[in-house]
Amino acid sequence: MRDSLSTLWRYVNLALRRRLAIAGAVLILITVVGVGHFSAKADTSATNRAGSSPSAAPQAPEEGVVNLSDAQLQLVKIGAAEQRSFPLERTAVGSVDFDEDMAALVFPPYQGRITSLFVKVGENVKRGQPLLTIESPDLIQADSTLISAAAVLDLTTHVLERARQLYQVEGMAEKDLQQAVSDQQTAEGSLKAARDAVAVFGKSAAEIERIVKTRTIDPYLVVPSPITGRVTARNAAPGDFVQPGNLPAPYSVADISRMWVNASVTESDMPLVHKGQAVRMTVMALPGRVLEGQITLVGATVDGQLHRGLVRVEITDARHELLPGMFASFVIVTGSPVIAVALPEEGIVREGDGSMTAWFTADRHRFTRRPVKIGLQHDGYDQIIDGVQAGEQVVTKGAVFLANLANGGDS
Repeated sequence: MRDSLSTLWRYVNLALRRRLAIAGAVLILITVVGVGHFSAKADTSATNRAGSSPSAAPQAPEEGVVNLSDAQLQLVKIGAAEQRSFPLERTAVGSVDFDEDMAALVFPPYQGRITSLFVKVGENVKRGQPLLTIESPDLIQADSTLISAAAVLDLTTHVLERARQLYQVEGMAEKDLQQAVSDQQTAEGSLKAARDAVAVFGKSAAEIERIVKTRTIDPYLVVPSPITGRVTARNAAPGDFVQPGNLPAPYSVADISRMWVNASVTESDMPLVHKGQAVRMTVMALPGRVLEGQITLVGATVDGQLHRGLVRVEITDARHELLPGMFASFVIVTGSPVIAVALPEEGIVREGDGSMTAWFTADRHRFTRRPVKIGLQHDGYDQIIDGVQAGEQVVTKGAVFLANLANGGDS
């Protein structure tokens, strides 16, 4: 019995607690709603009171006009519009190359097998300096002909001397003497022709004379450098068989004291460039250096795919700092400078519709926006074609700040 009463009591106690909790929650909700309603009425009343005051009516700002406070003036710079010089220039890119008028592919004059190479790539050579030697079968034949011609001349000379002796003692007929003279003269001509044939191979008079006296064939042909310059390529090794004009040439030599710089000019700029115009160039390998030259050649055609034409400048490179393939940037002066009113780039605003505007002031507090038309650009300044007169007070820095204010942006 006691256990049943205890259990009943626990259920009653639990039910009372739940009811008290629900009653407390309802009381809190009623309090919150009442406070919110009172606050809303207070806000509405305050709003109505503010709206009823005629002095609080907002005024629409004048379009294109901004008034700045003293603090805001610190964010802009004002100055008088001035005239500046704008050079007429066009830009292009290109690369350095050898002066092809002073570059040579060195071939042997006759076919043969290379026996020696004397110079490596990158070395400087003088005109006439030996580059390689070849063993030439054509030279061997020429030497043999020379030796034979010398022997025939010796023989005919002895025959002529004896014929003269016999003729003096009437031991020979006159016609036989004349034949001996003819044979000796023919031998002299043949020897001279043989000497000249060997000389074509580059043999000196002393070398030819030695061949004649020693009766020894000299099969080695020395191939010299045709110009003074630097060896830019070597495509041969001892034992290679080479022939005249058969690429690749054993050696390539170029005069590097003068270089070509070839510019690739856009098709639209080609009519503006002419031979003799001044050019300024910079190369990545020489930062801070400006190279100056003149246009020496304007291409006669335009690439149909790239729509660019060739413009060439010759540069004297006494210190041999330029190398073929170096990237170069060009500035081509296409005319006399233009003097015009100019504004700094930070004084010009590009509007959303693509138009350009500037800001003007008379009292340094009230600023008016005005459309302008720009032209050339140089050294951080824009040429003003229309919209600004020299001497007018304009914003030279911070024009975007004014534009944001006029367009309702944050200051």
